[in-house]
Amino acid sequence: MRILVIHQNFPGQFRHVVRAWAAMPGRQVIALGRQGCPSLQGVHCLQYKLHRAPRDAQHHYLRSMESAVLHGQAAARVLIELKKMGFTPDVILAHPGWGETLYAKDVFPKAYLIHLCEWFYGAEGADIGFDPEFPATFDDNARIRTWNALHLLNLENCDAAVSPTNWQRSRHPEAYRPKLSVIHEGIATELLRPDPAARIALKSGEVFQAGDPVITYVARNLEPYRGFHVFMRALEKVQAQHKTCHAIIIGGDEVSYGRRPEGARNWREKMLGEVKLDMSRVHFVGKLPYDSYRKVLQVSAAHVYLTYPFVLSWSMLEAMATGCAVIGSSTAPVREMLRDGENGRLVDFFDVDGIAKTVVEALDDGRAQMSLRQQARADAMRYDMKAGLAGYERLLGSGTPISAAFAIRAQAHVPAANAGKGTSNQAARVRIELSDRERELLQLMAAGHSTDRIAELRNRSPATVRNQLSMLYQKLGVAGRAEAISKASVLSIWGPKS
Repeated sequence: MRILVIHQNFPGQFRHVVRAWAAMPGRQVIALGRQGCPSLQGVHCLQYKLHRAPRDAQHHYLRSMESAVLHGQAAARVLIELKKMGFTPDVILAHPGWGETLYAKDVFPKAYLIHLCEWFYGAEGADIGFDPEFPATFDDNARIRTWNALHLLNLENCDAAVSPTNWQRSRHPEAYRPKLSVIHEGIATELLRPDPAARIALKSGEVFQAGDPVITYVARNLEPYRGFHVFMRALEKVQAQHKTCHAIIIGGDEVSYGRRPEGARNWREKMLGEVKLDMSRVHFVGKLPYDSYRKVLQVSAAHVYLTYPFVLSWSMLEAMATGCAVIGSSTAPVREMLRDGENGRLVDFFDVDGIAKTVVEALDDGRAQMSLRQQARADAMRYDMKAGLAGYERLLGSGTPISAAFAIRAQAHVPAANAGKGTSNQAARVRIELSDRERELLQLMAAGHSTDRIAELRNRSPATVRNQLSMLYQKLGVAGRAEAISKASVLSIWGPKS
């Protein structure tokens, strides 16, 4: 089975699934991400680059759509080259939110296209207009309605779709919900487990360990969509009531959702200008390496997770898996995971006093939180990455239209049982079919030419040649240039095809 995985920030949400697929016999996995994406060890990742930015003069309702078209166009150029190099995927798994798959079916019409559909915007009942502090205008609603054109195209183009939670699925138009399966991609519950001996040393020199009165807050970026402004107001009240607590705040200063603040460079500065805090007990640590992030959760005495009715963060489930005492906003989809008094505490998103009171209770009476912590861990196990993989595997199972095609192709490559005598050794040998273009690349590499020089000689861009070389290494099963030249020599595949 040949699988192409597309994500602007590859691997993104597909990390666990792709790593498992790449390790399976009979699976060939190639990825495509935007230039500079993190990529994933062991998976060949091609990269695309936009040839220009959206026009400043574009109508502001259409800027996001123009950006999506540019992303789709840039991705399509790489897909066309991929096809020329002989790779035709059976399955394309993609996050289509930036437009990369707009034209994927035009390049690979027979591929089974699976979309991760995280969100479908609406003017009522969810994030838009939820927070009265940031009221939505008619202009906002019109812009969002226009932006949904991309999401409708994504739903129309795909063969199957996935939403991580029931709430997120429910936001999509009813006509398309039969396409949507609820599958959370999964979290690493084996790594994210309680540790009574956990300790974390911060760059400031402070050292915390499990049992200390530590409040934790996590978001990709510190912003109102994740309740950062409410958390900071509540923290001011918590500090007034609890004189020894510390807060560790994880997150960047960019904007993932919504707008930048007025009168400040970021929301951290904005809120620090509004509230009065003992900064010796507040620790902004930015974005942490995974192991440090895990240790912060393990020392947490009270973990606060606030969000608009919007996409659920991984950090919510990861905190539950680590056995945190989670204090979550009573908003969808948090209520899908957290049950007040059973596996955590639910609080009104806007109730600053109520949030502060619940945090102080968690800090003062850790024993009372133990049953909630244990249940949170047990419930989070249902979202283990193995469960996520099983869900995605079901999409590739007997119920999909591609299954028969896989079976037919597999049978076509099985040698006949009564093949002629004397052919057993030949049948056992691995056969590698290279195109004339790939043979030419090998010859130029063997002659000592650099990638830039090969691009010049072949009248191609260096990026195109790098992608072609990546595909060649994948086909040969090697890691780089030297191994490719050596293997080509051993297999005697230099000359033109016979």
